[in-house]
Amino acid sequence: MGNRLSKIYTRTGDDGTTGLGDGSRVDKDDPRVEAIGAVDELNSAIGVLLTHGLPDTVHSSLTGIQHRLFDIGGEFSIPGTTCVTTEQVEQLEQTLDELNADLPALKEFILPGGTGAAAACHMARTICRRAERRTYSLGKQATINPVSLKYLNRLSDLLFVMARHLNKQAGEPDVFWKHER
Repeated sequence: MGNRLSKIYTRTGDDGTTGLGDGSRVDKDDPRVEAIGAVDELNSAIGVLLTHGLPDTVHSSLTGIQHRLFDIGGEFSIPGTTCVTTEQVEQLEQTLDELNADLPALKEFILPGGTGAAAACHMARTICRRAERRTYSLGKQATINPVSLKYLNRLSDLLFVMARHLNKQAGEPDVFWKHER
């Protein structure tokens, strides 16, 4: 375990740099910091989603996902660290398959919406896609755990299916896109 913060402001970032977990300092707009920030924002969006009345299985899944996202942030903060495993990606796939099993096949695009929980899930999904893009950008210039990129990709799929599942559980239909011609 690293050092505990006893003082929240340090003033060390006033020069436009931030410290990584390994003690090194990088610019605040460094791709590594961008990836860390996007994953942190995703984790916060999932925290907001968790404030909705969710079925136990969804709540439990999202709580575990928050811990994995913190692990991914740790991987980015301490270069060379690997926390996320293929088994964790497979767990996402299993959850995705279970939630998707009772959903009707999609024949058209859906818009984010429905219940408040589903809309929050869609918001988390879009943030997840950004985190995935930032992670991909980081991977072009630094070595990252490729499993973390897969995890984020599966997670965005899961959040999409989860939003549809939440709407169905609430008896709320998906919001279908209507193309104006």
